[in-house]
Amino acid sequence: MENRWNSGIHSRELKEQICEIGRRVYNKGFAAANDGNISIRVGENEVLCSPTMICKGFMTPDDICAVDLEGNQIAGKKKRTSEILLHLTIMKERPDVKAVVHCHPPHATAFAVAREPIPQCVLPEVEVFMGEVPMAPYETPGGQAFADTVLPFLKATNTLILTNHGTVTFGKDLQDAYWKTEILDAYCRILLLAKQLGRVTYFSEGETRELLDLKQKLGFDDPRFHVEDCDLCGNSAFRDGYKEQLPQQCAFEEAPKYPGYLQGNNTPPPEQLEELVTSITNQVVAALGQN
Repeated sequence: MENRWNSGIHSRELKEQICEIGRRVYNKGFAAANDGNISIRVGENEVLCSPTMICKGFMTPDDICAVDLEGNQIAGKKKRTSEILLHLTIMKERPDVKAVVHCHPPHATAFAVAREPIPQCVLPEVEVFMGEVPMAPYETPGGQAFADTVLPFLKATNTLILTNHGTVTFGKDLQDAYWKTEILDAYCRILLLAKQLGRVTYFSEGETRELLDLKQKLGFDDPRFHVEDCDLCGNSAFRDGYKEQLPQQCAFEEAPKYPGYLQGNNTPPPEQLEELVTSITNQVVAALGQN
């Protein structure tokens, strides 16, 4: 799907894109009945969005409405969704974000209901393309207080769990935003299936650092690049955003604790450096003894 920035609130193509994402969300079981909402920014102060009380699988372009960045409806026959304030808060805080998808994918929402942090250091694609998924605190949906719950977590993530509610994903266009929802729910499903088999196994520290190196080379940001003392697999890179207690793993075995990863600083910690020097010294001595 082409990102048609500045194409205006009357663009039928963009309205059709919203309807297409709505069908995908509905057909995937990510939004039952009237659940979920979708938006795309089309100008400096204009956003197209799905209306309230409509099934996302059966929307037509004529159903789509438009609001300004303060949430005032400026076009459309149907009333805009009350949860558009969540979308607008994200867009105002992150000018690079052009589209937002909010829905209730069942496997990811199960983590939201259990208030269980999503384990890291398990799948390569998730580490590189998604990273840690913060969990915004619960607030009654619809108002600005609800929208503001995501503010502490918006830096360096495009994927959020809304506690006891669902998920919100965002990106450069509608397809980008939707794909993050699909990836997140597929990952959560894999985690739950693995748990049924027995346990989830985590990457080693070396494997994790290799994936972070790859992520850095690909140009993706990650809060672990900037937080010196975070645990690489410990859901702690966003800990400063939590006013309440940092979510703790209960259903899954605790992730291993690896020291933080600073961008451009891949020097092993002192204890590992000492072990490496000792190992190399022993190898050299052994080789000399054979000569």
